[in-house]
Amino acid sequence: MSALLDIARTKGVMIATAESCTGGLIAGRITDEPGTSDIFDRGFVTYSNAAKVEMLGIRPKTLETHGAVSEEIAREMAEGAVARSEASIAVSVTGIAGPGSSDTKPEGRVCFGLATPAGTTTETVEFGALGREQVRNATVTHALELILKALQAL
Repeated sequence: MSALLDIARTKGVMIATAESCTGGLIAGRITDEPGTSDIFDRGFVTYSNAAKVEMLGIRPKTLETHGAVSEEIAREMAEGAVARSEASIAVSVTGIAGPGSSDTKPEGRVCFGLATPAGTTTETVEFGALGREQVRNATVTHALELILKALQAL
């Protein structure tokens, strides 16, 4: 974590998060370190679809077409977090931590978005049915790795 914070400080970058299935755990992990207000602007916890629309500007049509657990929504969440904050990098997560799944979206599927000055990327990771806590922890770790790689590339 200290490497992420040090690089963000050195590069003068502010970070934001847009979280669904992690419920704010990524923001919590970043702000566990004292003095992070100089690199962390805010976290959006948008657990419901209504919150995604209201707080991040997710298009209802995207939700209707692709569902909340999709790379399309992860993209809009990350871009919405940058647009509604002072951050230049935002990570977003939306997924099924479990227990349970649907016919098309299994437990442990998490879609990530990463908005940076160079553009927005998305990916889906299948963590598997590890249990709710393990899926959420794996999601936090992966999101922090995405932020670190983005900072290193700046």
